[in-house]
Amino acid sequence: MDSSMYVMYLFDETDINTYIQKLKDERFVVGLVYIDNYEEALDSTDDVRRSLLAGLIDKRVNKYFSPGSAIVRKLEKDKYIVVFRYNFLEKLMQDRFSLLEEIKSIKIGNEMTLTLSMGIGTGSAEYSKNYDVAKAAMDLALGRGGDQAVVKDGEKILYYGGKSQQMEKNTRVKVRVKAHALRQILDNNSNVLVMGHTLADIDAFGSALGIYVIAKKLGKEAHIVLGEVTSSVRPFVNRFIDKEEYPDDMFIKPDDAPSKINASTVVIVVDVNRPQRTECPELLEKCKTVVVFDHHRRQSDTITGAVLSYVDPYASSASEMITEMIQYVDDNIKLKAFEADALYAGINIDTDGFNSKSGPRTFEAAAFLRRHGADVTRVRKMLRSNMNEYKEIAKAVSRVEVYKDAFAISIFNGDGIDTPTVGGAKTANDLLDISGIKASFVITPYEDKIYVSARSIDEVNVQLVMEKLGGGGHISIAGAQFTDCTIDQAINKIKLTLDNMIKDGEI
Repeated sequence: MDSSMYVMYLFDETDINTYIQKLKDERFVVGLVYIDNYEEALDSTDDVRRSLLAGLIDKRVNKYFSPGSAIVRKLEKDKYIVVFRYNFLEKLMQDRFSLLEEIKSIKIGNEMTLTLSMGIGTGSAEYSKNYDVAKAAMDLALGRGGDQAVVKDGEKILYYGGKSQQMEKNTRVKVRVKAHALRQILDNNSNVLVMGHTLADIDAFGSALGIYVIAKKLGKEAHIVLGEVTSSVRPFVNRFIDKEEYPDDMFIKPDDAPSKINASTVVIVVDVNRPQRTECPELLEKCKTVVVFDHHRRQSDTITGAVLSYVDPYASSASEMITEMIQYVDDNIKLKAFEADALYAGINIDTDGFNSKSGPRTFEAAAFLRRHGADVTRVRKMLRSNMNEYKEIAKAVSRVEVYKDAFAISIFNGDGIDTPTVGGAKTANDLLDISGIKASFVITPYEDKIYVSARSIDEVNVQLVMEKLGGGGHISIAGAQFTDCTIDQAINKIKLTLDNMIKDGEI
């Protein structure tokens, strides 16, 4: 006979859970709201309607946050601070921050559509810390091109919006300030190491070369850290090898770069702001003085600790940014024709032949390079595909699958081609010429990895799609890499991501 006795205790934890939930709901949240293009929109409005436009913006912002009993205060004419509880933040996230779209509906004669950015900070027990978190979230939102909300809850970061094309800002004053800051840094150092991202494209090479020219003009020892060279970049690199006017160590391998560091070294990173994507991440750890110039939208894993960081997502390319800076760092910098060619090619490729992201700044930079000898015909010849690559591009286009009547998905077979990722990118560009295609995704297997090149014109933000897959880039040009993944699995990942984003209203 079993003589065991069982005892069961029942505890009523309703009150405890209620208070835990209440504490969570009552958490302190700080929000920053910035109008991205306030001055530009105001300038495009008749004088008599400008005060009405400002009043409508105030009314729309205050009305949006009023259901949460939020405190809304205007910091400047185009900046607001908002304070509210966490339970209201959950409603805003479910609403996907509809203010981002509502603000665009303000039309009282302003030719330019208004957009705004939001940085939301929470997760800290201290009020002042949450404000700092909100500022960091706003920096991310602006660094990614604006027109979006970034929620930073402790270490967790969530992105909302960012669907529209960035509006170019003609920031000549900002360029001059950054150029003078670079000049001061170089004046205080004697050794310069310049590097872009791995598998450097022509924009990374052109912008690195531009920095090299600046450093040399200022009498500094300089080297470009360059690893594997793609087929599109090789013709430009070859023009500087074994030439009397350029030293033999102009280009150095990533493995050799750390040995060049001394107490007076500055590492300058171009065309990338993620440490693991650089040619030699070790340089960022070993060198105290790091400078970053990039045009890609910021992500959460950006390079930290840089003494000068100029990330401008409104610029078409890093080559455009560096071309602008050349004009302000020193009045006497004269580019050689081959140097101007490389910078011009960087702008040309990243704008798809000046068809995308090309504003006044882009053409002004191109005109400057043309005056210094850049030859359009010569550059075009150097950027042409070889026959094998061209045939594979044609095959990839012919086997394309159109998913949901809007997304072109294909595979670029790079067997026998030096740098197949370049061919994959070219294929993605070509697929956009098909009527009805909103975005293209080309998968390229290369060296035990799967590379995805994503492109769009204006209807889909492919950067958001690629970020879901661990990649990133621009609103119209982005990419991702997969390891331990088959081609079929990569295609399924892309389709599943598109399905989820369409379902959630993100695209």
